[in-house]
Amino acid sequence: MARTIRLATAADAPQILEIYGPFCRETPVSFETEAPSLDEIRRRIAAVLPAYPWLVVDDGGLILGYAYGSKHRERAAYLWSVDVSAYVRDGRRRSGLGRALYTTLLALLRLQGYTSAMAGVTLPNPGSEGLHRALGFELVGIYRNVGYKCGGWRDVAWSQLALREPVPEPRPPVSLDAIRDSAGWHEAFAAGMALLGGAP
Repeated sequence: MARTIRLATAADAPQILEIYGPFCRETPVSFETEAPSLDEIRRRIAAVLPAYPWLVVDDGGLILGYAYGSKHRERAAYLWSVDVSAYVRDGRRRSGLGRALYTTLLALLRLQGYTSAMAGVTLPNPGSEGLHRALGFELVGIYRNVGYKCGGWRDVAWSQLALREPVPEPRPPVSLDAIRDSAGWHEAFAAGMALLGGAP
């Protein structure tokens, strides 16, 4: 079966945890120090969808990576901003999976009406830094010594991507359900799939 990009489901939680758990336990990439439970991963997927996309790359039943959007901040004026994250399975990194996932993710967020995407990257992380630069993210600041993990103080770089031009009196972003099966929806998935070398 060919690789495909699709929305995550609760059934993907065990494999998402397989991918994410080592980032918590063994690296400073995530500032969680213990892997969340399977129930917590399911809760997170349910909390993200359908307000934001949560995408996976599915290779014949094996989840190779995932990416999702989430609320940037709680206060109401931040409504048009979104945080984005992507994680790829060990042994499959630097293979274009992150770029493919982000291509679809960012296209969907534009369709929904979000204006700015933000990404935080624990430093150093050349792969993630390079991916965000290649996709047009611009560094806006670095939080110095903001977290202590894996025996050292860690900096986090924050980058921003303009998803669309800011407009006066913007309409609130819409849910995924409001854009599902639109022409833009299919184009967003096709763009990511093209980077995987597959058909939508």
